Amino acid sequence: MRSALLLSALAALCSSPAMSQSAPNTAPWDQPFLPPALAWDGASRALLAEASNPWITDFERDPAHDFSPDYAATRAWFDRLDAASDLIRIEPFGVSPEGRPIYAVIASRDGATLDPAKPVLLAQAGIHPGEIDGKDAGMMLLRDIAFGSKGELIDQANLVLIPILSVDGHERAGPYSRPNQRGPRIQGWRNTGTNQNLNRDFLKLDQPEMRALRTFINTLKPDLYLDIHVTDGMDYQYDVTFGFNGEFDSYSRSPASSAWLDDVFKPALNDALEAQGHIPGPLVFGIDDQNPRAGLNDGGLGERFSNGWGSAAHVPTVLIENHSLKPYEQRVLGTYVFMEASLRLLADQVGPLRAAITADQALRPAEIPANFEADPVPHQTRAFKGVLYETYDSPASGRQEIRWLGRPDPEVWQLPYYGSRPSLSLRRPAAYWVPAYRTELIERLRLHGLTMETLDAPRTVPVDLLRLNDPTLAPRANEGHVQASVTDVTPMSRDWTFAPGSVRIPTDQPLGDIAVLLLEPQSSESFYAWGLFPEILSRVEYIEGYAIAPLAEAMMAADPELKTAFEAKLVADPAFAANGDARLSWFYERTPFYDDRYRLYPVAREN
Repeated sequence: MRSALLLSALAALCSSPAMSQSAPNTAPWDQPFLPPALAWDGASRALLAEASNPWITDFERDPAHDFSPDYAATRAWFDRLDAASDLIRIEPFGVSPEGRPIYAVIASRDGATLDPAKPVLLAQAGIHPGEIDGKDAGMMLLRDIAFGSKGELIDQANLVLIPILSVDGHERAGPYSRPNQRGPRIQGWRNTGTNQNLNRDFLKLDQPEMRALRTFINTLKPDLYLDIHVTDGMDYQYDVTFGFNGEFDSYSRSPASSAWLDDVFKPALNDALEAQGHIPGPLVFGIDDQNPRAGLNDGGLGERFSNGWGSAAHVPTVLIENHSLKPYEQRVLGTYVFMEASLRLLADQVGPLRAAITADQALRPAEIPANFEADPVPHQTRAFKGVLYETYDSPASGRQEIRWLGRPDPEVWQLPYYGSRPSLSLRRPAAYWVPAYRTELIERLRLHGLTMETLDAPRTVPVDLLRLNDPTLAPRANEGHVQASVTDVTPMSRDWTFAPGSVRIPTDQPLGDIAVLLLEPQSSESFYAWGLFPEILSRVEYIEGYAIAPLAEAMMAADPELKTAFEAKLVADPAFAANGDARLSWFYERTPFYDDRYRLYPVAREN
């Protein structure tokens, strides 16, 4: 529901002369339309600062606890904290497309250089700026570390908070950004200033925000990474949900780290949240908006998301999705508890966690599962704390719609759970060769932290190049790209000369899986799949019918096997037989005049 402050402000706006001529005094979108919130009075409310506290945050100062400050006010508050405390420092690490600094706030006793013996917790907020719970929770926690009772939290660990990652999206703010979410009353926009979704960019690294983040993470080397979001979707009792790749028997590229998250982290965080009056839950998503009991799924394991990238990069990564229909105060306080408990556990468990990370970094699987898709068969039943609902006939939709009633269902639901399964297995070559002219892709690979050899002189090496058979382009753009796909490739062994500046990327390295996922064109996370190799889909030479027809007739006369293959194609494919251009193209492709590099993928495999 909109707060009383927002409603009064909007009512005043709607009653102005400019508005009164074309709209009623109260527009329907300014009235409460979300389901009622479940009653809550958690013990974590004790974390809120008193009004007299000189370091009270704007979120706490707001009577409804439904407000989050803008970029300038947030930075000004952190600048004051930095100036007043030796434990706090601000570290800029990038600049947005609209020119705003992107920064982290570090709480540490180590000074300018963090002690590598201490574990690092990285908590990132605002990759989707409307989902900004982590920023306000982080401000409270950093305040309490610097000037409250939580200073011991950084005795044995360091905390790094990115309060706003998508700073431009944060400043495209207003009351109409996220209609499915209860607060804050002014919210940032989901995409960046260039209309990109940073939460789809963890692998391809298109955007300057994500390139800056990757560089920062490579330098920081966090032991645990929290990516803080807010859900959409159905109502339920949980207020803080979280998960990671490898949970619920799902696949993980970092099985040892996932086991630690499952066996150690998850129980400890559940206990900490419950002790403060929150209801933690699993990171799951309903499969049918019209039928809440139809089942749950994992939302996908792809490496374009933080949890998928973290699994491939061997950075233990937890995706937090606070529940959108819970009041902002409840979500922020739950996030505070989550970050504090994570920091405490990390200090206590740094040895076992780092041993797990080291074990994962040593893995070199010969076959790499890829292209995860929803499993159509549920492999388990999960207990789920639902909310009572009813259905009604909607005159707007002309169908039955869900009406959530704002009361917990006393019956625990037992729902089928659908995980994800790989639809492709990629063979791990010894190395990849990327030609020098693809400088922008080489730079992205470097930003990932991949080790590579750069040629300073031409080198001819035996490699496999891939011919792409029947590639397709997506019918519409996605994230600024027209995506491409190919399911069938033909390896072609060649001695190929690579120019100076070309790079050899061995896969015998901790990030070798990332090289495979980015450079195999069949991978749905690859540079090719994102449409970054359009040039290989263009033919540049052709042949006229008056030239190829007699040549084709001569080819059949000279090669009986070719003639037999052509006649078999005519019988098997009537559409081909009826298409004169297709028939002549079939012959043209079998001549030395045909463009040998058409659909030839320029990244080579070394076996």
